[in-house]
Amino acid sequence: MTAEQLISFARGAPSLDIVDVKGLKAAAARAFDADPAGMTAYGTSVGYLPLRKWIADKHGVSPDQVIVTNGSLQADAFLFNHLVSPGDDVVVERPTYDRTLLGLQTLGAKVHQVTIQPDGMDVEELRGLLEAGLRPKLAHVIPNYQNPAGVTLALDKRRELLALAQQYGFIIFEDDPYVDIRFRGEALPSMLSMDTESVVVHASSFTKTVCPGVRVGYLVGPAALIDAIAKKATNLYISPGMVSEAIVHQFCVSGDIDRSVATVSKALGERSKALAAAIRAQIPGATFTEPDGGYFLWVDLPESVDVEQLFPVAMKKGVAIVKGSDFLLDGGRHSVRLAFSAVTVDQIEEGVRRLAAAIEDVTAA
Repeated sequence: MTAEQLISFARGAPSLDIVDVKGLKAAAARAFDADPAGMTAYGTSVGYLPLRKWIADKHGVSPDQVIVTNGSLQADAFLFNHLVSPGDDVVVERPTYDRTLLGLQTLGAKVHQVTIQPDGMDVEELRGLLEAGLRPKLAHVIPNYQNPAGVTLALDKRRELLALAQQYGFIIFEDDPYVDIRFRGEALPSMLSMDTESVVVHASSFTKTVCPGVRVGYLVGPAALIDAIAKKATNLYISPGMVSEAIVHQFCVSGDIDRSVATVSKALGERSKALAAAIRAQIPGATFTEPDGGYFLWVDLPESVDVEQLFPVAMKKGVAIVKGSDFLLDGGRHSVRLAFSAVTVDQIEEGVRRLAAAIEDVTAA
């Protein structure tokens, strides 16, 4: 590999070698054969109805509790636009997905970040804020293999969060696109499945399990809320992309989705392990929680390393990273997020070698 070839730990997307292109081509052919009228028409704003039903069955809810969207980021945007007004208090994790922060700040929300621990959000810290008078509209939580921290919310914390939401009257937004990409450990029940009081709205996506190009995500929530969002979606775009949703539906009902999840999970498990080993070997003083699944590793570097200075030096050496400060309202100056999803095992060691060299240059300077 030449130094000119950029090795990117920046993007949370699967590399082409683990996308089931052949399966998608076959699913597309089946979709056009099975329902040419349905998939070439406008459809309605709730999405392609057979896929909507498949998602509802997967989560054990009725179809009127589901809206299928153009990716889960649009599902997030629909929910935020529906629930959050300027000045509203909203809780998110610290750190959290940078686009979540941006979306909420653009809406004029007052964002409160609650510390993430190795087993997920610090629920006691949140309890303290609530007892002190904070009344959020919603709490945004990425429960499995969190972006960017890579950690998973423990089962007891899921129960405690549900109890707090019921007690203090806020919505838990369970943003869960990584749930199926598990390398080890047992799958935990979703907060949606544990919810008896309709305080959870759940989002997920086929981006991480099928491919990003399909742009198919969804929201699951109380029927009245989904109906209100569907009305707004009608005014925005009439309907999402029926062709891609019909292809995803065929991919799912055939069982190809299970094979795809297994392929992606196996590859990313190997990449995660290789990345952790390379960091331990090449970057002294770096600390991290090795994830049980997902796409990301959050690394705290020694305090002598300022990532604002590190970022351009790393780029010059041919390795792309994302600054920790992008995921925080304040702080993160010594942290980076490394996505291992788009780098093959043979690229990882070289990428970490370049990053280590950049850290050495910054520290020396």
